Amino acid sequence: MIYRDLGNTGLKVSEIGLGCEGFSEETCAMTKKLFDAAENVGINYFDLYTSNPAVREAVGAALRGRREKFIAQSHICSVWQNGQYKRTRKLSEVKAGFELSLKQLQTDYIDVGTIHYCDALDDWQTIESGGILDYVRELKASGKIRHIGLSSHNPQVALKAVESGAIEVLMFSVNPCYDLLPASEDVEQLWNEENYAKQLTNIDPDRRRLYETCQRLGVGITVMKCFGGGDLLDAELSPAGVALTAHQCIHYALSRPAVAVVLAGAHSVEQFMQSVAYEEASADEKDYALTFASFPKISWQGHCVYCSHCAPCVKKIDIAYVTKFLHLAQAQGNVPETVREHYAALNHHAGECIKCGVCETRCPFGVAIRDNMTKAAEIFGY
Repeated sequence: MIYRDLGNTGLKVSEIGLGCEGFSEETCAMTKKLFDAAENVGINYFDLYTSNPAVREAVGAALRGRREKFIAQSHICSVWQNGQYKRTRKLSEVKAGFELSLKQLQTDYIDVGTIHYCDALDDWQTIESGGILDYVRELKASGKIRHIGLSSHNPQVALKAVESGAIEVLMFSVNPCYDLLPASEDVEQLWNEENYAKQLTNIDPDRRRLYETCQRLGVGITVMKCFGGGDLLDAELSPAGVALTAHQCIHYALSRPAVAVVLAGAHSVEQFMQSVAYEEASADEKDYALTFASFPKISWQGHCVYCSHCAPCVKKIDIAYVTKFLHLAQAQGNVPETVREHYAALNHHAGECIKCGVCETRCPFGVAIRDNMTKAAEIFGY
């Protein structure tokens, strides 16, 4: 299992994490089975968005005796009322719900306390000014949560929260179809077939800006909806009109700036292990570029997706990483210190490019790689 830094939190997290979608299966007996499987393969991160008391209690039981082996991302503002889930911004309900969750989970702290489901700008303003954010900061000060998170599907709202400096971890929906769509306060627009009926070209600029800002500010991204609820794995349901594999979806998400962990939901141990198998998959099995190029109504022409089809470079330049650092610097209008250090750590740099053009003959998207190397050498100085 590969472990990544979760932004600036100091936490090392497995790049495959455990989503909670299947915890309720088999009258919650699946919870322990999934945690056992996760522990066996070295997975140390899980998400718990549901407020269902039966599920929370099952997670608490599954963690008994091994709480320190797992990093818990659990949601604040997700409560259970009248036998069903409810998202609330009412402070009294939020406080009562969080304290109850600690009892149900049999723990006295949550590693990443995640403010649940904020997709509207006025909702973020409510969180900031209505006492929710102050309460979450109190929880962190008291040690009941270690880090502050937020979950969102809207890149404009998420960016506002990230730029506020209040958020250390962002849970965000990342996949190659959702990344093409403009921001919306209606999450259902992400899988609305009508939005994919017209030609779509390259990543939405708000989403690209969000990922790059998270990278610059040290906000770790935990990925939800990597498979689009399973739709991307089925050609008939996929908005792209072409089926992707689980490995391709995971690899795409893990290639985005600031992404630390992909939360893989599963309804059985066998299904979960299909995602875990990513760690042993070959480069060909992970490769998504040629499949992207076959999308009938989606074009990534001219846009680098960091797929590394351009490799190997005759001068041994890691073109995908150089291009990623170039994009991060261009997004800021300067070179952030962390980006400069990561660029410096590369074994070979853009200034070594001899403009042979072999890389461009391999690129499925017609990227002007030689121009990018020239720009990178100018920006970084070598």
